[in-house]
Amino acid sequence: MKRASKKYQNIQEVLVLMLFLLIGATAVAQEYKYEIGGMAGTSMYLGDANQTALLQGLNPAGGLVFRRNFNFRWALKTDLMMGKISGDTRNTDNVFPGHAATSFSRSFYELGGQMEFNFLPYSDKFAYLNTSRIAPYLLAGLGMTVAPGEDRTFLNIHLPLGLGVKYKIKNRINLGLEYSVRKLFGDGFDAPSSEGFNLDNPYKIQSGAFKNKDWYNTLMFSITWDFGPNNRKCTNE
Repeated sequence: MKRASKKYQNIQEVLVLMLFLLIGATAVAQEYKYEIGGMAGTSMYLGDANQTALLQGLNPAGGLVFRRNFNFRWALKTDLMMGKISGDTRNTDNVFPGHAATSFSRSFYELGGQMEFNFLPYSDKFAYLNTSRIAPYLLAGLGMTVAPGEDRTFLNIHLPLGLGVKYKIKNRINLGLEYSVRKLFGDGFDAPSSEGFNLDNPYKIQSGAFKNKDWYNTLMFSITWDFGPNNRKCTNE
């Protein structure tokens, strides 16, 4: 009985220790709560004039990024971005009604939010928690895209999905590289003008949520700065 009681006590001690370590890991989840910085890279179009080439029609893109770090694994990112897309039906194998050809170019603006999941616990400190200063991650979220045109403005929600990698080069400074796709729920993104033949439902067929809709991709490099300490010491000053 005494041996069984002692064994049960040992198990309790192990469970309490594990709970303490878990609480401790959460308490020091990140040294800083927030990140803010800029990003620059390229934006690309996917639609009727380009259905398969992910890196075709490279155009400049850039913006601001803000991130709320909840712990080593999870973060919420908000971005404000400006970019450009372009396309030419002569660069595709698609056959359009009347064999018409058209090209377009337009700028767009995006406001979006994405949840990020780091595959490794991301930090350059807390080595006892097996943290890593480099971490690949996945993202998914929701946003809004607006694109002014010659005589029509495109406004629609988008669903972003992507992957990236973060690297903390030193305390408070992070580098990032991210590739993502934006699924739009409209087909007028590649039609800045209503004049002549355009790519707003060129086949004149009924569309669905994922049929006859446009996409765009981004490949972005970012640099951010950490602020907002999680565990600031109390003082009597």
